[in-house]
Amino acid sequence: MWKKNFLFRATDDTPMPKSENELFHDTEPAMDSAGLTLDRFLSVWVQGEGEDDKPEMFTNVYVRTATLDVAKQVGFLQPLQGRSHQIKQMLTPGQKQFLGRWFQTHAPQAWEASEDNFRELFEQE
Repeated sequence: MWKKNFLFRATDDTPMPKSENELFHDTEPAMDSAGLTLDRFLSVWVQGEGEDDKPEMFTNVYVRTATLDVAKQVGFLQPLQGRSHQIKQMLTPGQKQFLGRWFQTHAPQAWEASEDNFRELFEQE
């Protein structure tokens, strides 16, 4: 199975250089938010058929919100959401545009092989 993560600051249209695992892997879950300076993030996980950096088809996308105090290395990760209407509501138009372009540029064959319902998630409305 092929998979890739894009981690966006909540309002940014381009992802951060680090993935969710790189940024959140060593953080402790926060018990409450008292005294924390939290930044909001949006994590997009894409799965598909293929190996390593060679996707053959994109099949699933999941999105979740997260908040993290980078200085204290604590945060809150929300559950993954996988329904189309949730994903469309969570992603900004710029994030959808970035992802759609990334898929088409980095793996055009996988983009074309993907089902219509996957491609429709990244169309501009």
